[in-house]
Amino acid sequence: MASRALSGRDAHVEGMNALAGLEWRFAGAKPAGTPHTVFQLVNHMIYWQEWLVKWLDGKKPRPPRHAVGGWPGPVGPASRREWERTVRRFDRALLALERRVCQGDPLSGRGKTTRLELLHVVGSHTSYHVGQVVLLRQQLGAWPPPSGGVTW
Repeated sequence: MASRALSGRDAHVEGMNALAGLEWRFAGAKPAGTPHTVFQLVNHMIYWQEWLVKWLDGKKPRPPRHAVGGWPGPVGPASRREWERTVRRFDRALLALERRVCQGDPLSGRGKTTRLELLHVVGSHTSYHVGQVVLLRQQLGAWPPPSGGVTW
């Protein structure tokens, strides 16, 4: 159940489906008035997913000093290969989190923060940004993905 919260499954189009079929040049396009590209959003989600994996593994990753530190990388990919590598990294980060959902006591943690709280936060964070990806794709005329998105 917690893994569904991480992926968005049953709530909205899953993150990997939201990225599927997107031509790499569109990943770096920024429609007028939008603050980020799809590529920037994906790298931002990866940053926090990988940060949480480290935390769940007992490491002590330091959060960035300022919000901008959580937005790594350029505006767009330099090539199709770079885009494909980024999408695979996003998928690996989500899978790594899903594997850790069942590991350890969900109410354990460090300080005042539990594993469950951080998993909830990253699930909400990912859902929020996947929604932005969908909106950007719609603005770019690159929607729906091959899966058709979420339809009834």
